[in-house]
Amino acid sequence: MFKSRIAFTSRPLIPPNVFPRRALSVPPLTTGPSQPYRHEKPLAPPQSWFTRQLKKSPTAMRIFLKVFGSLGYASSKQVSARRALVLYKELCAGRAEEEESFWRDECCLPSTFQSWFTITNLHVWILTTRLRALPSPKGQEHIQGLIDHFFLDVEERIREVLQPQPQSSLPSPLTDQNTQSTSSGYYTGANRSHQPPRRRGRAPEALVTKQMKIFREQWAGLSMACDLALVRGDAELAGAIWRNLLGARGAQGIAYPTVSSSSSSSEPAFRRSINPGGEIEKYSKYAPSKIQQLETRDDGSGVHDFTPNEADRYLKYPGTMVQLVAYMRREVNRLARFSDEEFMAGNSGEIGREGEGVEKLKFKKVVDGKGASV
Repeated sequence: MFKSRIAFTSRPLIPPNVFPRRALSVPPLTTGPSQPYRHEKPLAPPQSWFTRQLKKSPTAMRIFLKVFGSLGYASSKQVSARRALVLYKELCAGRAEEEESFWRDECCLPSTFQSWFTITNLHVWILTTRLRALPSPKGQEHIQGLIDHFFLDVEERIREVLQPQPQSSLPSPLTDQNTQSTSSGYYTGANRSHQPPRRRGRAPEALVTKQMKIFREQWAGLSMACDLALVRGDAELAGAIWRNLLGARGAQGIAYPTVSSSSSSSEPAFRRSINPGGEIEKYSKYAPSKIQQLETRDDGSGVHDFTPNEADRYLKYPGTMVQLVAYMRREVNRLARFSDEEFMAGNSGEIGREGEGVEKLKFKKVVDGKGASV
């Protein structure tokens, strides 16, 4: 199994300018806009007899927790990790669905696993800016726990996407009509409450490891770029957003429609920005012609330059970047106003209280219903 634990350090792991944009995932993970990423949340396992008995007896529960506390379950690292898990699940993991229309319509991010990771990664970074200010060692423990849970979730989702399904479990038009979806847009996982679990094949370990390496580079690239931009100013922050979130569309120039292209019925022009890392290894040894060839190859991610007939879509990009910069600044400042005690409200060590005070920490909307920044 891939070791998803990433050691946190205050020193830059990778220079931000190494990543002009996010690393693109390889084709098996990109389902494309016509086939949205499907994430089926597993059913909670039934409670054991022992768990039910503990919940019935407060005295037995206290004795049980005291014994486990003596074994380290109530240590500072364990408590911080449990709090970080709640913060990740409640604040970060669902942001793609919560702002689905904005990411899809304003940012032009398709319904793929890659889009979910990019959006979630952005909010993990915003949350990290506040966790750094917690007193030592709480700050480092919370950040380490947050990153651990983020990448454990990423690995689990990668395995779910890549593992082959048995033929009997593939959806049919008839079952699709009667299936209640858990959410729309980015996540269209079917509700399996009335279906018995089906055993599926194992995902290829080599491919899982490669994907985890790519996503680690994306995490480091966005984090370092946004850290630097947060200090340098809004123009730098807008550039970091354009490269790491919006796919650096138009980096090689904007292609405008011509008479020949508008009248031709051939395939539309395609071009994307290439990241010197991740899937593109030994980038410096590539000839310019090879790089141009890669730029015109569709990787299936759905994030690429607009076609000549869509050139007018670039007009709203400055406004989109203004909205995102304002949103990021606003959320960083809002989280900074919470006291350390409010942020660590669930750090009492008592099981079941990890989620205290999380509701008021949740991210606000990027824009209001009228399209203006909130």
